[in-house]
Amino acid sequence: MALTREEREQFLAQPHVAALAVDTGEAGRAPLTVPIWYQYAPGGDIWIMTGRDSRKAALIAAAGRICLLADVLEPTIRYVSVEGPVIGTVAATRERLVELSARYLPADKVDGYVDMAWKEHGEQVVITMRPERWVSADLGSL
Repeated sequence: MALTREEREQFLAQPHVAALAVDTGEAGRAPLTVPIWYQYAPGGDIWIMTGRDSRKAALIAAAGRICLLADVLEPTIRYVSVEGPVIGTVAATRERLVELSARYLPADKVDGYVDMAWKEHGEQVVITMRPERWVSADLGSL
């Protein structure tokens, strides 16, 4: 059964590792699909962080659209897929890295991870997507 708007937004607001998909633009190739951390609050836009010079960033810039899929198996099989246009790309800040890391890591691990990532991951960008099309289901109600 499809989730209501409120249910799907609340689900996506939880810290799931999403699968990001973006068109490669290459004949005979499927979309690039990779796991990614994301930030979302109900009713807002979604943002991700990735390497400025990464293949992922280049493909996103070329395609102008991305899709994210988050799912769980417990307590029931539930998923939310959301697709939309990229509405902005800006240089990442340490503050954004802290925000994203704190969403996924235990509090006592955030500072160490941020220090390492800021130093070793190279220049990052924040890419913002406006949710436009949603597909969702809770298969536990079947």
